[in-house]
Amino acid sequence: MSWKPEMLVDGDWRGNALRFATQEEATANAKDLFYRWTVPNDYRAVYSDDPVNYQWIDGKLKEVTHGASDDQSATPSA
Repeated sequence: MSWKPEMLVDGDWRGNALRFATQEEATANAKDLFYRWTVPNDYRAVYSDDPVNYQWIDGKLKEVTHGASDDQSATPSA
């Protein structure tokens, strides 16, 4: 249902609570974080069964609010 960014730190893949609709969004977010941190050795995006809760738009995070009548961002694009 979503994609999550992960960082390779001390030989272990570690993630956070961010979930994206596309692998591209999750990878872009992971790459951004990778270049701002000094500890990670690598980054990736992996599939998750969790619902989407963020978008990555123009290099910025945008929270997805589920159930809001004017928010159509919760619908994953094909």
